[in-house]
Amino acid sequence: MPTLTRRHAFRIGAALAIPPAMLTLGGGCQPLGPDPVQPPESKDALKSKDRLNREPQASHPPEPADAMQIQYLEIVTPKVDALCRQYATIYDLPFSEPDANLGGARTAKLQGGGMIGIRGPLRDTETPVVRPYLLVDDIQAAVKSAAEAGAKIAMPPTTIPEHGLFAIVIHGGIECGFWQN
Repeated sequence: MPTLTRRHAFRIGAALAIPPAMLTLGGGCQPLGPDPVQPPESKDALKSKDRLNREPQASHPPEPADAMQIQYLEIVTPKVDALCRQYATIYDLPFSEPDANLGGARTAKLQGGGMIGIRGPLRDTETPVVRPYLLVDDIQAAVKSAAEAGAKIAMPPTTIPEHGLFAIVIHGGIECGFWQN
């Protein structure tokens, strides 16, 4: 059985302390420097690794306009009013009255054109969840790609009056939505 060292406990504690607002999608992770736990690799190993990781010349990282964008961030909680007050206070967000088309969610605009919606469970078996809905150009193609990658389709593309189309997929226990305006 692995031993939990003070270093591991610190890393776990630090990871849990990162505010969700600091996490971004599509930005990637870049190492800040050598890992103090791992010994440095030899020059030959680094050359071999570089050759394996090298992408074809024609490949370019996506432009910022092509990066993933959260169109709708849905939070399901039995404590709707308390959570709306919390976010309104911290982020100075004005929340709407409940929107029947979004399951009674109280919504607020986000920077970049998206919105956050906080609603109560719609059925007794619905548990609290934070579900991002990523903006896509073609929701049918996005759902098909997710299914081909092994995701379960929890909600096929469906129209929400006055808002657009949405779908929900579950992959590895993680719920994610797609949104098409």
